[in-house]
Amino acid sequence: MPVTNTYANRPGGKPLGPTAWFQVQPNSVAHMRLFCFPYAGGGAAIYHPWMKRSPSHIEVVPVLLPGRELRVKEPAFTRFELMIEVLTREIVPYLDKPFAFFGHSMGAILSFELARSLRAERRVEPEHLFISGRRSPRAPRVDPYIHDLPDKEFVAEIERMNGTPQEVLEHTELMELLIPMLRGDFAVCYTYSYVPGEPLRCPMTVLGGTRDETTPREQLDAWRAETTGDFHVHLLEGDHFFINQQPDKILSIIQRALPPRPEFR
Repeated sequence: MPVTNTYANRPGGKPLGPTAWFQVQPNSVAHMRLFCFPYAGGGAAIYHPWMKRSPSHIEVVPVLLPGRELRVKEPAFTRFELMIEVLTREIVPYLDKPFAFFGHSMGAILSFELARSLRAERRVEPEHLFISGRRSPRAPRVDPYIHDLPDKEFVAEIERMNGTPQEVLEHTELMELLIPMLRGDFAVCYTYSYVPGEPLRCPMTVLGGTRDETTPREQLDAWRAETTGDFHVHLLEGDHFFINQQPDKILSIIQRALPPRPEFR
């Protein structure tokens, strides 16, 4: 179901026109909708395999942000608070069944703040919040200030992070298309600022990589302060991009946390 984004990167900006923020494949037997948010530089395609491999009672919904894939011609967001404002508005038509959020890195903080925004604006929360590859929002800022670097230095930083395939980095024309989106994502991350507030009530599962230096165990545990619900931490083998290295284990954790209702057993 296409929706319309009436926001650009600044108030009063030109509307972007009809867009599909949420890649829903309707599943009449699913009783849970799992929205999946990408990491910086990532897209909805990260989660396409999950749509086929998840059990029938979970409807996986990849979130498609502007500036990438089918929306590559749209300007990427550069301000965190505006992205949350738009997501809060655009997701409402899709909250017609119980829902959960999964987000990795940038996507983790997006899903967390979207949950807080929906609680404030709509008095609803996810049934479960899955935080992956992201330190506690109360931790000191570590997001690098790289979005304003010249192209050569910027691409070098992206390569150092080891999240973009080498063949993509070496594809000049493709990188020309991707750089504005990548800059936007890192600007979004850099402009995020945590505002203390009442903890969520929903259960929270936090995932981290055993070799991810950006998310030490104590920072994963520190998410406990953000919910009064059940809380669990799982460490999976891999670096920051363990999401691409351990999809089966992640899906298993999600399925255990979101079991089928009795009629689906």
